[in-house]
Amino acid sequence: MNQYSYSRELRLLTPAEFQNVFNSPPVKAVSTQLTMLAKPNERNHPRLGTTVSKKVAKKAVDRNRVKRIIRETFRLQQHKLLGFDIIVIAKPGVNDLDNQALSDLLNYLWRKLSKRCAQYSSQS
Repeated sequence: MNQYSYSRELRLLTPAEFQNVFNSPPVKAVSTQLTMLAKPNERNHPRLGTTVSKKVAKKAVDRNRVKRIIRETFRLQQHKLLGFDIIVIAKPGVNDLDNQALSDLLNYLWRKLSKRCAQYSSQS
């Protein structure tokens, strides 16, 4: 069985790294509860950033639950993603999903994003 980690090098850490993706991301995957934005990076692996605002989930425990599930699904799907910086933005309604429904939605969006990133890379 493969071992996948979520080390520091797989994270977007600084506000400048986040802003780089927010400024005209070429690849998107959208649902009613989540939005994924992606932009190519110069690395050969994907990096992840998450945003879950207090408007979306009032309690810190709820925000942390959503971020934890996002990170876990990313950790398991990272080998399918190309070298893109990815930001996952939670929208109202994400807090109403239970863990399994959120995980299923994220897995669907990772597949969708992976296909779109591959298409974008082949066009460039």
